[in-house]
Amino acid sequence: MPEFAASTVHMKVPEDAVSLPVRVAGADLHTWAAGAAARLVGTDTPDPKLLDALAAELREAAADSRERGPITALSYVPEPRLGELARIELSALVADDTYPAVTVDLLRSYLAAPTADSYRLPEAELRTLPAGPAVRVRHAYVRDVGRDGLGTVLETCAYGIRADETWGLVLLTSWQALAHTDTLCELTDELARTVRVTA
Repeated sequence: MPEFAASTVHMKVPEDAVSLPVRVAGADLHTWAAGAAARLVGTDTPDPKLLDALAAELREAAADSRERGPITALSYVPEPRLGELARIELSALVADDTYPAVTVDLLRSYLAAPTADSYRLPEAELRTLPAGPAVRVRHAYVRDVGRDGLGTVLETCAYGIRADETWGLVLLTSWQALAHTDTLCELTDELARTVRVTA
C-alpha cells in the first residue's frame, strides 16, 4: 500500500455539489444518476425531460471521473436546469523511482506544463495552505476541435499541495462556462483552504 493510504484527507463539499461514485466498485451508474438528479431537482413538479437530461449528464460525469481514479470527485450543479457547471476532483500523487520526492516545484512542473491543447500559457503562483505548501495554476485548453478549426475552451484552476515528501494532492476544478470563471476560481480557492490531512 502507498504510504499516504494511512492518512485521511478531508475537504469541504460545497453546497450544490454531488459526490460522484468514483471509488465504489460495481456501482450502477444509471440508478445512482437517476436518484441524484431527483434529489437535485426536488419534488416540486419535476420535469421528466429535465430529470432525464440531468441524470444522463451526471452518469457521464461519474464515468469520466472514474477513469482518472481520484480520491473524490464532485459535480457542481448550482442550477439543475443548466446541468453541471463544473467538475471538482481531488487526486493523490505518490513519489516513485522517477520522482523520489514530492516538492512544490515538481507539482508546479506537472500542473503548469503547456500542452498541444493549451489555449494560453498556464499561470502559476505559490500559496501556503493549512494542508501544506502549494502551487495554484490556472490553465485553459481547446478541446474537440472540428474541421472548421473551432473547438471548446475548457478552463481549469488547480492546486498542487505537498502533503509531505512522499506524496501530494491535486485539487482540480474544470469548466466550460467562461462567464463563471471568476466565481469558480474563488470556489476552488475556498475549497483548497478546507483541505486537511490527518494521520
